[in-house]
Amino acid sequence: MPQKRTKHRKTTSGRRTSPVPHRRPNVFIRLLQHMPGWAWWIGGGLVSAAYIYFFYYFFISPFGFRFRALYGDISYPEGYEIHGIDISHHQGEIDWQTLKDEGMIDKFPVRFIMIKATEGATKVDENFVDNFYQAREYGFTRGAYHFYSVHSSAQAQAEFFIKNVKLERGDLPPVLDVEHKPKNQTDEEFQQSIQLWLNMVEFHYGVKPIIYTYYKFKMKYLNDSVFDDYPYWIAHYYVEKVEYKGAWKFWQHTDVGKLPGIKGNVDFNIYNGSFYDLRKMTIGAREQIGEDAYRD
Repeated sequence: MPQKRTKHRKTTSGRRTSPVPHRRPNVFIRLLQHMPGWAWWIGGGLVSAAYIYFFYYFFISPFGFRFRALYGDISYPEGYEIHGIDISHHQGEIDWQTLKDEGMIDKFPVRFIMIKATEGATKVDENFVDNFYQAREYGFTRGAYHFYSVHSSAQAQAEFFIKNVKLERGDLPPVLDVEHKPKNQTDEEFQQSIQLWLNMVEFHYGVKPIIYTYYKFKMKYLNDSVFDDYPYWIAHYYVEKVEYKGAWKFWQHTDVGKLPGIKGNVDFNIYNGSFYDLRKMTIGAREQIGEDAYRD
């Protein structure tokens, strides 16, 4: 039986090289080559739609409220008259006299100011001392908050806050700002850590601290009934009403507010009650009410 000859490529010098194997086109490539034009249009449309969806989901949707704020007026929650702000070094140096005289939110004066005090177990906000002093000097009801860190123990953070924050009679209860859970803790361990911070701070100041967090974090990590005993300050931007069904005291409804005396953006908050109710929350309020009743 005669043998089938194998083709060889020749070089310019006339010498034969190794045989060139016969390769069949990939099945997938052949299918693509024979696809009709309309199929290419449909495929391209699906790929574009998928790209747009994932881009919106990961880059636009989480910050959609910012676009609404940039391209339209801030919508204020209806039915609330007690407004306030929260500040840190990010607001820079504040013109307190201008803020006092001209600072209005939805035609209502700024009544309370929450001030960042500490973070973790080592950081004091660089503007805390001045902001805390000026807030009281200009007649605002003031409060101080601690930003919970995933890099320090709850005990060390509570001790650091207590060491640096001297709350006085008439101040709002201390605030725990908790927005992240340590990756090396289970949900139960994390809840125990938060409870430890709250217990230590409550024992020192003699008043239940306020818990600040956003809606989804509350529902996922702090939904145990034990945390419902604390005043709740919820961050929930650009919604007509708070979705949380439980009791709450404060609502941070935007972080792109503008006020005279403050450069850049500032967080706007409302209190769920009257000014009298707000004052009843402050440290020493019960004793003051008792003294006033005694004098009457």
